[in-house]
Amino acid sequence: MEDKNTALGPWEEIVLEPGFILLKISNESTENQTVLRHVDKTYVQFHFCLKGQAQWVFNQGNYTLNAHEEQSILLYNTQQDLPLHIVVPPGTWLLSVLLQLRQFHALFSSEAQQIPFLRPENKDQKHYAQEPIPPSIAVLLSQMMSSSITGPMKSLYLKAKVYELMALYFNPSEDPDSAQCPFLADEDNVRKIRKAKEIVLSRMAEPPGLQELADEIGLSLKKLKEGFKQIYGDTVYGFLFDYKMDVARKMLNSGVHNVNEVGLKIGYSTASHFISAFKKKYGTTPKKYLQSLG
Repeated sequence: MEDKNTALGPWEEIVLEPGFILLKISNESTENQTVLRHVDKTYVQFHFCLKGQAQWVFNQGNYTLNAHEEQSILLYNTQQDLPLHIVVPPGTWLLSVLLQLRQFHALFSSEAQQIPFLRPENKDQKHYAQEPIPPSIAVLLSQMMSSSITGPMKSLYLKAKVYELMALYFNPSEDPDSAQCPFLADEDNVRKIRKAKEIVLSRMAEPPGLQELADEIGLSLKKLKEGFKQIYGDTVYGFLFDYKMDVARKMLNSGVHNVNEVGLKIGYSTASHFISAFKKKYGTTPKKYLQSLG
């Protein structure tokens, strides 16, 4: 498999190193999107559905596999290539890890006997697993999906997170969060924090106050603040600010909206406030950013 973007659809491919690839897929449109990518038989595939649902299509549509919210899929077949053909409905978020077997062996060289498809007797067998995503992994996936780290540190951060993801995935009997943070070990709490995020993003132009938000999801204000920070690595409004700026940038990229329209759309009543916020995030004004697009 060539490590390059050959997909169609709303996605980001990050090559952490040769043979070690992370895909972040998010469909914020109103129509189904399709991700197509060649993946050869030397790769182990891990797919995590954080939100919504998705369908994997195999053998020219003769076989399909569905994953719903909070489900994971592991695919590995030494006998044939398993190219990606994923139908991604609106509102769906996926994270996928494509890891060449040699890389995988390197990660788990001393623990290979603990992983069924790495055992010598199973080396020519295909392997498939579909399981619910436990809370400890759900928290980690949310952090990876919503990370605002950019530049050269982005790859380092995500590589560390994928290592952590693999450790948790293959060691499900031990949940480190249960000892370190009982709040995150409670699946109901994690769902409530996710709901809080969905509420503020869906109402970004007029977001609720923190106490109103806490009441709406059924948590105390303290637990909302602490839980949101633990899961998303930022405050509620810090996270919302980054999201709004990302939406603004994409709207400007489209060439359909002017600066005033973008500002109003994301909740700024005056152009000057929007311009200041955009410059704080990106170091340039919306007008200069548009000019840079050519």
